[in-house]
Amino acid sequence: MSDRINLDLPRYDQSTYWGRAKHFFTVTNPLNVLASESELDRAKDIYLRYKNGENIPGVSEDELWRAKNLYDSAFHPDTGEKMLLIGRMSAQVPMNMTITGCMMTFYKSTPAVFFWQWVNQSFNAIVNYTNRSGSTPITLEESGVSYALATSGAVLTALGLNSMAKKAPPLVGRLVPFAAVAAANCINIPLMRRRELNDGVPVVDENGNTFGNSSEAAKSGILAVLVSRIGMASPGMVLTPVLMNALEKRGFLRRFPWANAPIQTLFCGLCLTFATPMCCALFSQRAAIAVDQLEPELQEEINKMKNPPKVVYYNKGL
Repeated sequence: MSDRINLDLPRYDQSTYWGRAKHFFTVTNPLNVLASESELDRAKDIYLRYKNGENIPGVSEDELWRAKNLYDSAFHPDTGEKMLLIGRMSAQVPMNMTITGCMMTFYKSTPAVFFWQWVNQSFNAIVNYTNRSGSTPITLEESGVSYALATSGAVLTALGLNSMAKKAPPLVGRLVPFAAVAAANCINIPLMRRRELNDGVPVVDENGNTFGNSSEAAKSGILAVLVSRIGMASPGMVLTPVLMNALEKRGFLRRFPWANAPIQTLFCGLCLTFATPMCCALFSQRAAIAVDQLEPELQEEINKMKNPPKVVYYNKGL
């Protein structure tokens, strides 16, 4: 390789939707979960040596990117520690397909609703903790409050809607888990990131010069993440009930009742394999916001500058 590759930047153009989608397909690739400890350690060795300026004979460009992708999939970006397996982005599809399939299979029984909503929010808490920021980590208190309220919100939503849906068509009842998950996301994400809402997130110009912190930018970023997270859940949790309702009407589930959970789980997995990276890519990680949408005091500070920018940028998070 004649020119050195900048491994601090994604391989694909992040200014386009398909460039972002390709990036997240590599980040969320469930096959990365199968990488052995020795493969991960070798990937870390290659990545860090190359990043530190070494030339590594016999390693092609594709192998270098593969090493970076494996490293990113398993090691924390701030601390460099190997992350808990089920908290990694590459575990999102297998874990979510299992939990979602069970939530939609066992949605009628109150104990089952409570149990699977609790499992889902426990998994979300593990993911949030595993992917916490190294510079501004989530405290145990923040995690605990968010976890308790999100679980309560999901369970109460599911039980309340189940009660209302008893006289409705069967399809309505099958959609209750999706409403519960959406409600939990609307509680969980703002709570987990309430420090950003209070203190703001750094806003910068196109050259990376920081102007200050903005709560308005934080609100925009959190809203974008909410849309992405609910979008990820939508195909599997909306299309699966439609499929199962059609199979039930045709008598398939009466003849093969054992097929209920496997079909829902596998179909959810198929949907999540595509929905997870494609919804992560809906909004650029380096999000833009117009200066006139910022707080008045920050607008005033920026507009005092010579040739002030009309747009500034911030990290929206995941």
